[in-house]
Amino acid sequence: MSITQTLPASLPGQLELRRKRHLKMALGWALFLLFATWCFNGTIIEDTDWSRIGGRRGVLASIGRYISLDLGLFKELIIPTIETIMMATVGTVLGCFFSLPVAWLGAKNVTPSIHILYPMGRFLMVLSRSVHEIVWALIFVSAVGLGALPGILAIAMRSVGFISKITAEAIENIDAKPVEAIRAVGGSEFQVMYFGILPQIYPVVLSTVIFEWDINIRRSAVMGLVGAGGLGLLFYRQMNSFNYGGVSMVILAILMLIILGEVISHYLRKSVI
Repeated sequence: MSITQTLPASLPGQLELRRKRHLKMALGWALFLLFATWCFNGTIIEDTDWSRIGGRRGVLASIGRYISLDLGLFKELIIPTIETIMMATVGTVLGCFFSLPVAWLGAKNVTPSIHILYPMGRFLMVLSRSVHEIVWALIFVSAVGLGALPGILAIAMRSVGFISKITAEAIENIDAKPVEAIRAVGGSEFQVMYFGILPQIYPVVLSTVIFEWDINIRRSAVMGLVGAGGLGLLFYRQMNSFNYGGVSMVILAILMLIILGEVISHYLRKSVI
């Protein structure tokens, strides 16, 4: 009898809490929509030079220039496409090579110094991820000149942050029993790494490298915008010559290359995992 009496008494309180919750949610959505409208008005409506667009006819004329493909450019796409794939592959392998010592320093359970080398390893991970690949490419172009080499170095430096972070986290999450067993029988640090740690992190690291290679195909496709070779350089030249059909051909080549990278990385990850 007491339970049936308390239920109606608590029902108004529950309804009041639900009403307040709905009111807060509606107020939150209203503030979000107000902020989104303000951003849209400031960045698109007021900040766009609508007079240069030329109205609907101007937009359709611009689209028409890009639709007419320059098929004569097809032969010139072959070498830059191969160069782009090579930049992505070599840059990923080089980045993986650089990532191993950084991951070793940045893993808390294996780092030689928790107070000095561990923060240094984590700082290198953050530094690599914070600087955009185009900025890395500009740095290396100014250092070694034009060509594929600065693009490879830029991709490698950009890959260090992601690969080393995932690898360090995989090392920190390993089962410590095999490592302790190898050390208990007098194994060296190299034997601990080779027999106790690598077998546990191998699938994670390999799948991460494959995923990073897939991303690096996209990155290498735009490296040429700063003179680092590949399809990006051909894209930049077509834009400078106002060959809109050539620009569309390069974009299609980049699209096909990215689709190819997606397919290859999918089957590689599937075979690993």
